[in-house]
Amino acid sequence: MIVITADAAPPRRIERTLGLVRGNAIRARHIGTDIMAVLRGLVGGEVSEYTKLFAETREQALDRMVAEALTLGANGIVCVRFSTSMVMSGAAELLCCGTAVVLSELEPAG
Repeated sequence: MIVITADAAPPRRIERTLGLVRGNAIRARHIGTDIMAVLRGLVGGEVSEYTKLFAETREQALDRMVAEALTLGANGIVCVRFSTSMVMSGAAELLCCGTAVVLSELEPAG
């Protein structure tokens, strides 16, 4: 499965467009994570606890989008975008979406 943010996947051609696919995940903070984040806020630097939380959420949303594309028979997703929104205090949604496509096979070299 080729997953890209561009609207084309050269040297492959888009043979069929199958439609919108998406995946989302909602994660809530953990009190222990918040305490560590507050402490990091005092001394500065990356809040690695939140970085890890968002990385896991992004991967889960991406996996769900790819699973939806596979059920449509796609072998690629183009125009992939990510967005986030706060669902409630302490919980955020990460949504990724794109266009499921059937890409041509690569021509043999030579």
